[in-house]
Amino acid sequence: MELNKNLSDKALQDIALVEKAKNGDQLAYAQLLERYRDAIYFMLLKMVNNPVDAEDLTIEAFGKAFKNLKQYTPNFAFSTWLFKIASNNAIDYIRKQRGSTVSLDQSVDEEDNLSPSALIQSDTPDPEASMINEQKIKLMRDVVTKLKPRYRSLIELRYFKEYSYDEIADHLELPLGTVKAQLFRARELLLNILRSSGEKL
Repeated sequence: MELNKNLSDKALQDIALVEKAKNGDQLAYAQLLERYRDAIYFMLLKMVNNPVDAEDLTIEAFGKAFKNLKQYTPNFAFSTWLFKIASNNAIDYIRKQRGSTVSLDQSVDEEDNLSPSALIQSDTPDPEASMINEQKIKLMRDVVTKLKPRYRSLIELRYFKEYSYDEIADHLELPLGTVKAQLFRARELLLNILRSSGEKL
């Protein structure tokens, strides 16, 4: 692995954290999240002008970055790569909002929305749609049971009990950064299970 000699000390520290994260170090994920969460959030807030959307897009951007960490090459700063992912994702989100329904909770993967509440797109009662939504939620619960206990509890608290990230951190007595990093991992595992089973939400 050849490093760019012009990288700052902070960028070199990031690269060391990335290498640890690639090897499964959850603390390294949490540290990367802590370093850039606020900066990413404020950049996205300027783009979407909505604090809730900015928070969701921040989490989604980190999720995509962490999921594709092996694609990062250290010939440029990790922060540059991360900000590019975040801004591109926000642009895609803005485009989608112009002609589609708004998701209540974006998942890490745009193609698979994991939030049961986000499956409901209209207030108009539709028996067939309600039945399909119930089946999807049942499928979701069945798949969640296949996760390891720590990941299962994170998904259940976030998506079925609709806890905030802060509430989950309090409930599980974990640092907020760790909760978010592990939730990324839980979502990724969930998506992999769904894909391998051939099921679609």
